[in-house]
Amino acid sequence: MAKKKNDNTAEIGFEEQIWKAADKLRGNIDASEYKNVVLGLIFLKYISDKFDQKHQELVDEGEGFEEDRDEYLAENIFFVPENARWNVIAAAAHTPEVGKVIDEAMRSIESENDKLKNILPKNFARQELDKRRLGEVVDLFT
Repeated sequence: MAKKKNDNTAEIGFEEQIWKAADKLRGNIDASEYKNVVLGLIFLKYISDKFDQKHQELVDEGEGFEEDRDEYLAENIFFVPENARWNVIAAAAHTPEVGKVIDEAMRSIESENDKLKNILPKNFARQELDKRRLGEVVDLFT
């Protein structure tokens, strides 16, 4: 829930993390590009968290439906393939392949969710994006 800061702004609760993420990227890419990296990762983290929450509920039910796409779609939760889940992204955070792992995660999510076809950013593996700093941003959101 947003907290009222003053008449013109509200705090949404994670401004500090967003600022820290932009700070990590400073000097590595143009400031106008921060949003593309940060918002893509926030989206990936958000849908992964929602998926994990429902996944755990399904595991607890014990019916074996935890990998059934329709169980998630019925509750308007994006199905997140195993290679696109945040724990996989976080595990790759300190490897030179982190950008490729994120790009592949985005492709996998698009292939499983028709509403997201050709929408998600897939430019995390580009050469000008320092993979160490990208990994630090992943750590920040983890």
